[in-house]
Amino acid sequence: MKPSRSDHDGLNRRQFLKTSTALAGTVLLSPWAFAESGATAGPTVTRTATDQVTLGKTGIKLSRLGFGTGSDNGYIQTAEGKNAFVNLIHYAYDRGITYIDTAQAYQTFDLIADAIKGLPREKLFIQSKVDGRPQDVLAVIDRHRKTFNTDYVDSLLVHCMTSGQWTDEWKRVMDAFNEAQQRKWIRAKGVSCHSLPALRAAVASDWTEVHLVRVNPQGAYTDAENGGWGSRRHDIAPVMEQIKVMRAKGRGVIGMKICGNGTFTSPADREKSIRFAMACRNIDAVVIGFKNRQEIDEAIERINRVLKEV
Repeated sequence: MKPSRSDHDGLNRRQFLKTSTALAGTVLLSPWAFAESGATAGPTVTRTATDQVTLGKTGIKLSRLGFGTGSDNGYIQTAEGKNAFVNLIHYAYDRGITYIDTAQAYQTFDLIADAIKGLPREKLFIQSKVDGRPQDVLAVIDRHRKTFNTDYVDSLLVHCMTSGQWTDEWKRVMDAFNEAQQRKWIRAKGVSCHSLPALRAAVASDWTEVHLVRVNPQGAYTDAENGGWGSRRHDIAPVMEQIKVMRAKGRGVIGMKICGNGTFTSPADREKSIRFAMACRNIDAVVIGFKNRQEIDEAIERINRVLKEV
Protein backbone atom coordinates (compact mmCIF):
# COMPACT_ATOMS: atom_id res chain seq x y z
CA MET A 1 0.00 0.00 0.00
CA LYS A 2 1.34 3.39 -0.91
CA PRO A 3 2.25 5.48 2.17
CA SER A 4 -0.01 8.42 2.85
CA ARG A 5 1.24 12.00 3.02
CA SER A 6 0.87 11.94 6.81
CA ASP A 7 3.13 8.87 6.92
CA HIS A 8 5.76 10.74 4.88
CA ASP A 9 5.49 13.74 7.20
CA GLY A 10 5.95 11.57 10.29
CA LEU A 11 8.97 9.81 8.77
CA ASN A 12 10.56 13.12 7.76
CA ARG A 13 10.07 14.49 11.27
CA ARG A 14 11.62 11.38 12.81
CA GLN A 15 14.59 11.57 10.42
CA PHE A 16 15.03 15.26 11.17
CA LEU A 17 15.00 14.72 14.94
CA LYS A 18 17.38 11.77 14.67
CA THR A 19 19.81 13.71 12.50
CA SER A 20 19.62 16.84 14.68
CA THR A 21 20.29 14.83 17.84
CA ALA A 22 23.32 13.20 16.26
CA LEU A 23 24.71 16.52 15.09
CA ALA A 24 24.15 18.09 18.49
CA GLY A 25 26.00 15.24 20.13
CA THR A 26 28.92 15.78 17.78
CA VAL A 27 29.04 19.49 18.58
CA LEU A 28 29.01 18.83 22.32
CA LEU A 29 31.86 16.36 22.22
CA SER A 30 35.08 17.79 23.62
CA PRO A 31 38.41 17.26 21.81
CA TRP A 32 39.19 14.73 24.56
CA ALA A 33 36.21 12.65 23.46
CA PHE A 34 37.82 12.11 20.07
CA ALA A 35 41.04 11.01 21.70
CA GLU A 36 39.24 8.60 24.01
CA SER A 37 37.22 7.11 21.19
CA GLY A 38 40.27 6.65 18.99
CA ALA A 39 38.94 9.08 16.38
CA THR A 40 41.07 11.81 14.88
CA ALA A 41 40.22 15.35 15.97
CA GLY A 42 42.67 16.99 13.58
CA PRO A 43 46.39 17.37 12.99
CA THR A 44 48.61 17.13 16.05
CA VAL A 45 49.90 20.53 17.13
CA THR A 46 53.62 20.60 17.89
CA ARG A 47 54.37 22.33 21.17
CA THR A 48 57.30 24.75 21.31
CA ALA A 49 59.29 26.77 23.83
CA THR A 50 57.61 29.98 22.73
CA ASP A 51 53.99 28.82 22.65
CA GLN A 52 51.55 31.10 24.40
CA VAL A 53 50.22 28.95 27.25
CA THR A 54 47.54 29.67 29.83
CA LEU A 55 48.59 30.09 33.45
CA GLY A 56 46.25 27.78 35.34
CA LYS A 57 42.75 29.19 35.79
CA THR A 58 43.94 32.79 35.71
CA GLY A 59 43.32 32.98 31.96
CA ILE A 60 46.58 34.89 31.57
CA LYS A 61 48.83 33.98 28.62
CA LEU A 62 52.62 33.76 28.72
CA SER A 63 55.36 32.08 26.73
CA ARG A 64 56.18 28.55 27.85
CA LEU A 65 59.80 29.66 28.37
CA GLY A 66 60.49 32.72 30.49
CA PHE A 67 63.52 34.99 30.85
CA GLY A 68 64.73 34.98 34.45
CA THR A 69 66.53 38.17 35.41
CA GLY A 70 67.62 37.11 38.90
CA SER A 71 70.74 34.98 38.41
CA ASP A 72 72.88 35.73 41.44
CA ASN A 73 70.18 38.29 42.32
CA GLY A 74 70.53 39.82 38.86
CA TYR A 75 74.23 40.63 39.07
CA ILE A 76 74.92 38.21 36.21
CA GLN A 77 72.31 39.83 33.93
CA THR A 78 73.58 43.35 34.68
CA ALA A 79 77.32 42.60 34.58
CA GLU A 80 77.65 43.97 31.05
CA GLY A 81 75.62 47.10 31.76
CA LYS A 82 72.11 48.37 31.07
CA ASN A 83 72.36 48.47 27.28
CA ALA A 84 73.47 44.86 27.07
CA PHE A 85 70.59 43.81 29.34
CA VAL A 86 68.03 45.78 27.31
CA ASN A 87 69.33 44.31 24.07
CA LEU A 88 69.17 40.79 25.49
CA ILE A 89 65.54 41.23 26.57
CA HIS A 90 64.67 42.46 23.07
CA TYR A 91 66.53 39.55 21.51
CA ALA A 92 64.55 37.12 23.68
CA TYR A 93 61.30 38.85 22.70
CA ASP A 94 62.20 38.61 19.01
CA ARG A 95 62.73 34.87 19.53
CA GLY A 96 59.23 34.60 21.02
CA ILE A 97 59.87 34.88 24.78
CA THR A 98 57.22 37.20 26.23
CA TYR A 99 57.57 36.20 29.90
CA ILE A 100 59.98 38.32 31.97
CA ASP A 101 60.63 37.39 35.59
CA THR A 102 62.10 39.86 38.10
CA ALA A 103 61.86 40.85 41.77
CA GLN A 104 62.16 43.85 44.02
CA ALA A 105 65.46 42.47 45.34
CA TYR A 106 67.07 41.89 41.92
CA GLN A 107 69.60 44.24 40.37
CA THR A 108 67.46 44.15 37.21
CA PHE A 109 64.37 45.59 38.93
CA ASP A 110 65.08 49.21 38.03
CA LEU A 111 66.02 48.29 34.45
CA ILE A 112 62.77 46.61 33.43
CA ALA A 113 61.12 49.81 32.15
CA ASP A 114 64.01 50.44 29.76
CA ALA A 115 64.11 46.75 28.81
CA ILE A 116 60.45 46.63 27.76
CA LYS A 117 60.34 50.08 26.17
CA GLY A 118 59.09 49.78 22.61
CA LEU A 119 57.64 46.32 23.14
CA PRO A 120 53.84 45.84 23.04
CA ARG A 121 52.81 45.74 26.69
CA GLU A 122 49.71 43.64 26.01
CA LYS A 123 51.88 40.84 24.66
CA LEU A 124 54.20 40.74 27.68
CA PHE A 125 53.85 38.77 30.88
CA ILE A 126 55.78 40.46 33.68
CA GLN A 127 56.14 38.64 36.98
CA SER A 128 57.70 40.32 39.99
CA LYS A 129 58.05 39.64 43.70
CA VAL A 130 57.73 41.54 46.98
CA ASP A 131 60.35 40.95 49.66
CA GLY A 132 59.89 41.25 53.40
CA ARG A 133 56.77 42.54 55.10
CA PRO A 134 56.70 46.25 54.24
CA GLN A 135 54.70 48.62 56.40
CA ASP A 136 52.82 50.09 53.42
CA VAL A 137 52.33 47.13 51.10
CA LEU A 138 50.16 49.00 48.61
CA ALA A 139 52.85 51.67 48.22
CA VAL A 140 55.39 48.93 47.44
CA ILE A 141 53.07 47.36 44.86
CA ASP A 142 52.46 50.78 43.34
CA ARG A 143 56.24 51.25 43.16
CA HIS A 144 56.44 48.13 40.99
CA ARG A 145 54.01 49.68 38.51
CA LYS A 146 55.81 53.01 38.48
CA THR A 147 59.27 51.45 38.22
CA PHE A 148 58.15 49.32 35.27
CA ASN A 149 56.26 52.29 33.78
CA THR A 150 53.15 50.17 33.39
CA ASP A 151 49.60 50.23 34.71
CA TYR A 152 49.73 46.70 36.06
CA VAL A 153 51.94 43.73 36.90
CA ASP A 154 50.72 40.47 35.40
CA SER A 155 51.75 38.30 38.34
CA LEU A 156 53.02 39.46 41.71
CA LEU A 157 54.40 37.02 44.26
CA VAL A 158 55.43 37.08 47.89
CA HIS A 159 59.08 36.09 47.71
CA CYS A 160 61.07 33.21 49.22
CA MET A 161 58.66 31.84 51.79
CA THR A 162 60.25 29.28 54.13
CA SER A 163 57.90 29.08 57.10
CA GLY A 164 55.07 26.59 57.21
CA GLN A 165 53.00 29.32 58.89
CA TRP A 166 53.67 32.02 56.33
CA THR A 167 49.98 32.32 55.37
CA ASP A 168 49.28 33.49 58.94
CA GLU A 169 52.44 35.56 59.32
CA TRP A 170 51.92 37.34 56.00
CA LYS A 171 48.15 37.81 56.19
CA ARG A 172 48.42 41.60 56.22
CA VAL A 173 50.54 41.47 53.06
CA MET A 174 48.19 38.98 51.42
CA ASP A 175 45.20 41.23 52.16
CA ALA A 176 47.00 44.13 50.48
CA PHE A 177 47.62 41.95 47.42
CA ASN A 178 43.87 41.28 47.32
CA GLU A 179 43.17 45.01 47.36
CA ALA A 180 45.76 45.66 44.65
CA GLN A 181 44.10 43.01 42.53
CA GLN A 182 40.73 44.70 43.00
CA ARG A 183 42.33 47.97 41.89
CA LYS A 184 43.68 46.13 38.81
CA TRP A 185 47.28 46.89 39.78
CA ILE A 186 48.02 43.18 39.57
CA ARG A 187 46.31 40.50 37.49
CA ALA A 188 47.30 37.43 39.52
CA LYS A 189 48.92 36.79 42.90
CA GLY A 190 50.99 33.99 44.30
CA VAL A 191 54.17 32.87 46.01
CA SER A 192 57.66 31.50 45.51
CA CYS A 193 58.64 28.99 48.19
CA HIS A 194 61.99 27.77 49.50
CA SER A 195 60.94 24.90 51.77
CA LEU A 196 58.51 22.02 51.70
CA PRO A 197 56.53 23.31 54.72
CA ALA A 198 56.05 26.67 52.97
CA LEU A 199 55.12 24.93 49.72
CA ARG A 200 52.48 22.81 51.42
CA ALA A 201 51.03 25.90 53.11
CA ALA A 202 50.87 27.68 49.75
CA VAL A 203 49.05 24.77 48.16
CA ALA A 204 46.58 24.52 51.06
CA SER A 205 45.74 28.24 50.93
CA ASP A 206 42.86 29.33 48.70
CA TRP A 207 44.61 32.70 48.36
CA THR A 208 47.32 31.36 46.04
CA GLU A 209 46.75 31.62 42.30
CA VAL A 210 50.31 31.22 41.00
CA HIS A 211 53.13 28.99 42.26
CA LEU A 212 56.79 29.53 41.33
CA VAL A 213 58.32 26.16 42.19
CA ARG A 214 61.92 24.92 42.22
CA VAL A 215 62.02 21.91 39.93
CA ASN A 216 64.76 19.70 38.51
CA PRO A 217 65.15 15.91 38.65
CA GLN A 218 68.61 16.18 40.19
CA GLY A 219 67.06 17.90 43.22
CA ALA A 220 69.59 20.74 43.17
CA TYR A 221 68.41 23.78 45.17
CA THR A 222 64.92 22.28 45.45
CA ASP A 223 62.55 22.42 48.42
CA ALA A 224 63.19 20.23 51.45
CA GLU A 225 61.85 19.97 54.98
CA ASN A 226 64.75 22.06 56.30
CA GLY A 227 64.49 24.71 53.60
CA GLY A 228 66.88 23.39 50.96
CA TRP A 229 68.80 26.64 50.49
CA GLY A 230 72.15 25.06 49.61
CA SER A 231 73.27 23.01 46.65
CA ARG A 232 72.82 19.68 48.42
CA ARG A 233 70.58 17.38 46.41
CA HIS A 234 67.07 16.66 47.70
CA ASP A 235 64.35 14.18 46.83
CA ILE A 236 62.15 15.89 44.23
CA ALA A 237 59.20 13.49 44.74
CA PRO A 238 57.49 15.51 47.54
CA VAL A 239 57.62 18.64 45.36
CA MET A 240 56.09 16.81 42.40
CA GLU A 241 53.28 15.55 44.64
CA GLN A 242 52.47 19.13 45.61
CA ILE A 243 52.55 20.17 41.95
CA LYS A 244 49.87 17.55 41.23
CA VAL A 245 47.67 19.11 43.89
CA MET A 246 48.31 22.59 42.46
CA ARG A 247 47.13 21.44 39.07
CA ALA A 248 44.06 19.73 40.52
CA LYS A 249 43.15 23.06 42.16
CA GLY A 250 43.60 24.96 38.89
CA ARG A 251 46.65 26.91 40.03
CA GLY A 252 49.18 28.45 37.67
CA VAL A 253 52.45 26.52 37.95
CA ILE A 254 55.84 27.86 36.83
CA GLY A 255 59.02 25.85 37.26
CA MET A 256 62.28 27.55 38.27
CA LYS A 257 65.84 26.37 39.06
CA ILE A 258 65.59 24.31 35.87
CA CYS A 259 69.34 24.63 35.44
CA GLY A 260 70.10 24.04 39.13
CA ASN A 261 70.67 27.69 40.01
CA GLY A 262 73.21 27.88 37.20
CA THR A 263 75.19 24.87 38.43
CA PHE A 264 74.21 22.60 35.52
CA THR A 265 77.25 23.41 33.41
CA SER A 266 77.05 20.01 31.74
CA PRO A 267 74.77 19.89 28.66
CA ALA A 268 73.68 16.43 29.82
CA ASP A 269 72.39 17.87 33.09
CA ARG A 270 70.50 20.63 31.28
CA GLU A 271 69.02 18.10 28.87
CA LYS A 272 67.90 15.84 31.71
CA SER A 273 66.28 18.70 33.60
CA ILE A 274 64.49 20.23 30.63
CA ARG A 275 63.25 16.82 29.52
CA PHE A 276 61.88 16.25 33.03
CA ALA A 277 60.08 19.61 33.16
CA MET A 278 58.63 19.37 29.65
CA ALA A 279 57.31 15.86 30.33
CA CYS A 280 55.34 17.17 33.32
CA ARG A 281 52.00 18.39 31.98
CA ASN A 282 51.20 19.86 35.40
CA ILE A 283 53.75 22.64 34.80
CA ASP A 284 52.52 25.53 32.64
CA ALA A 285 55.82 27.28 32.01
CA VAL A 286 59.45 27.41 33.09
CA VAL A 287 61.84 30.28 33.72
CA ILE A 288 65.58 30.18 33.09
CA GLY A 289 68.17 32.87 33.85
CA PHE A 290 70.01 33.95 30.70
CA LYS A 291 73.18 35.99 30.36
CA ASN A 292 73.73 35.86 26.58
CA ARG A 293 72.08 35.04 23.27
CA GLN A 294 73.71 31.64 23.02
CA GLU A 295 71.98 30.47 26.21
CA ILE A 296 68.62 31.68 24.90
CA ASP A 297 69.13 29.91 21.58
CA GLU A 298 70.21 26.70 23.30
CA ALA A 299 67.21 26.65 25.63
CA ILE A 300 64.75 27.22 22.80
CA GLU A 301 66.37 24.60 20.58
CA ARG A 302 66.55 22.07 23.41
CA ILE A 303 62.96 22.60 24.55
CA ASN A 304 61.62 22.47 20.98
CA ARG A 305 63.42 19.19 20.33
CA VAL A 306 62.37 17.64 23.63
CA LEU A 307 58.71 18.65 23.13
CA LYS A 308 58.61 16.64 19.91
CA GLU A 309 59.61 13.55 21.88
CA VAL A 310 57.78 13.72 25.22
